[in-house]
Amino acid sequence: MAKLSLDDRLNQIEDIISEKSFRENKGLGNEVGYYIFDYDPREELYVRNHIAYLKDRINNGNKDFRIVEFDLFHLMIEILQEEGYLDAFFDLEKENGFFEMADSLVETLGLDETNELNLIISRILQEDLTDSVVFLTGVGKCHPIIASHNILNNLHQVLDTVPVVLFYPGEYSGQDLKLFGTMDSRNYYRAFRLV
Repeated sequence: MAKLSLDDRLNQIEDIISEKSFRENKGLGNEVGYYIFDYDPREELYVRNHIAYLKDRINNGNKDFRIVEFDLFHLMIEILQEEGYLDAFFDLEKENGFFEMADSLVETLGLDETNELNLIISRILQEDLTDSVVFLTGVGKCHPIIASHNILNNLHQVLDTVPVVLFYPGEYSGQDLKLFGTMDSRNYYRAFRLV
């Protein structure tokens, strides 16, 4: 079977998410509808443009659902601004370097594996997600602070009413996530490939 082009794959998204059975998580063996759309990171801007097109077409059309997009990077920045921490993290990075700032940021946002107060997840859950499909974007922009497998694992525990699609600039084998196609892979077994 020939491998589909990125355009072919992107053009299938609307039909897939428009299926009522997709939005009701039917046919997944009682699994929660978590999906990954992986792509070559060099096509990031092209994929972003297609996501914007899809959101406009579906949210302003006559569909009985809407797309709710959460750009993880923008979400992180919004939270830091609202909490009054953004400038402090800029200063921390100047004084101690990126990696110490990133470690502190992970702790502040509750992104470490042991923390139950994950501010990114909390913010997503504040949104009314009735009759929606959730798109998670911005994975590459917030690396290495926000790990996509961490977000998926935590979100999977608290959001099971609507399908979630993670747009991933890398490779997903169905078992492993390999960011940018070169970084060490992370196991993630709960998601299906979207296309």
